[in-house]
Amino acid sequence: MSDEQASATGLRQRKKVATREALARTALLLAAERGLENVRVEDITDAVNVSRRTFTNYFSSKEEAIASVNAERSARIVDALRQRPATEPLAASLAEVFAEQYKEAAALDRRDIERIELVTSSPAVRGEVLKTLVEAELPLAEVIAERTGTDLQRDLFPRVLAAAVFSAARAAVGHWRATRGTEPLPALVRQAVIQVTCTSSAPPAG
Repeated sequence: MSDEQASATGLRQRKKVATREALARTALLLAAERGLENVRVEDITDAVNVSRRTFTNYFSSKEEAIASVNAERSARIVDALRQRPATEPLAASLAEVFAEQYKEAAALDRRDIERIELVTSSPAVRGEVLKTLVEAELPLAEVIAERTGTDLQRDLFPRVLAAAVFSAARAAVGHWRATRGTEPLPALVRQAVIQVTCTSSAPPAG
């Protein structure tokens, strides 16, 4: 493949990612403003200025589109962890990449948070969210295995730690909501991730 072809392929891929993210975020915002039951797929596609066919290329439903916002965050966490220095302690790397991805949520006001919580409490959306959370654990476990020199096929540690840090982040968000944002969300996420990673130790490779 020539440099020009590679550049064109990269551009198309970036456009696809941007379109997917725009559809997901628009679906969430519209549902938060109007209520999930009052949002049609056509409303989402009109707002993003794409066709319904384009929507169905990415999502099977508006609920799946909304839930994919979590999947996007998880993918960014995995990518960011891969880019952290290999010499940096794993606990520090995980804490920083998770905290960074929750800065945007921390900027929301209380009314926005309550609206989003109402949308994501829908059984249909919650089911999709749970699927994205489960699917996110394996890619993170793969990076953890690389960083710790463990074998994902034989060692339990990478999968357990991946599940633990995602759970820790969710617990931090729940605490932040319950305390009405008295502490910065990124700081709470960082603290929660450090708590679970610093009490874990990787088994000997091999």
